[in-house]
Amino acid sequence: MAVYSMTGFASASAAPAAEGEHHPVGVTVEMRTVNSRFLDIAFRLPDELRQAEPALRELLTAALRRGKVEVRAQVGRAGDDSLPHPGAEQLNRLARLQGTVQTWLPQAAGLSVHEALQWCRGGASAAPAQALDELAVQAARDCIEALRAARAREGGRLAQVLQERLATLRQLAEQAEPLVPAVVGKQQQRFMERWAEALDAAGGAGAVSAESARDRALSEAAAYAIRIDVAEELARLRAHLDEIERLLAKGGEIGKRLDFLIQELHREANTLGAKSSALELTGISVDMKVAIEQMREQVQNLE
Repeated sequence: MAVYSMTGFASASAAPAAEGEHHPVGVTVEMRTVNSRFLDIAFRLPDELRQAEPALRELLTAALRRGKVEVRAQVGRAGDDSLPHPGAEQLNRLARLQGTVQTWLPQAAGLSVHEALQWCRGGASAAPAQALDELAVQAARDCIEALRAARAREGGRLAQVLQERLATLRQLAEQAEPLVPAVVGKQQQRFMERWAEALDAAGGAGAVSAESARDRALSEAAAYAIRIDVAEELARLRAHLDEIERLLAKGGEIGKRLDFLIQELHREANTLGAKSSALELTGISVDMKVAIEQMREQVQNLE
């Protein structure tokens, strides 16, 4: 299953077959989506298509799970961008309506040529309401299909970026793992040197004191090793990376799960930085946080 982004744009048109020399009324639907925690749909529909909103909403809720969706639709002459060709019946009706209005409202201005042409292009007599609804639903279906394809392409690119960051985090984990024993060894040597200096300052000591000092130094080094041990953090971090990789391969609605795993990755990287006393481990922790933050930005766009 594909990985879907919440960002996308698509448009589609629908119109009945042309009859004679007249171009029938068609409907064009545009959809653009951006990221959102939930599915948020906003309609920008002309008055002729208001009654189609419930059907359009049902199509969208069945096809999409998350994202802020803006739906725009317009009614126009399909396949003809030129001026309309009003018929005699339309013009007679306009004239009668204008006469009726001006009889009751003598100060009312007459219709301009532009207003008359606009009424003939998209007026109520241009197409039955039911026919417009059917065209709107048909255009919406085609638009949703194109939108999902666009979101899938964008999701594929985001998944590729996430895979690259996963590889970076695995490399950083491999670099961090051998550093802990080296840091413990250095600290153990430092403890031994300090205890030797303390014994020399005390004027020397026998074999028993030297052995006791050595045991004390080793005990301090062991306690230090326990404090800075990051084996558990690295193991959990690798487990989270494996789960993210599995979800990306599975696809579908994975955005919220990935967002939770990103939080867990950030927690492990923070713990790694808090436990580390070596400059190398601190640098690795910072690099991990940078890669994780880059992943968070991408995951927030996934459905």
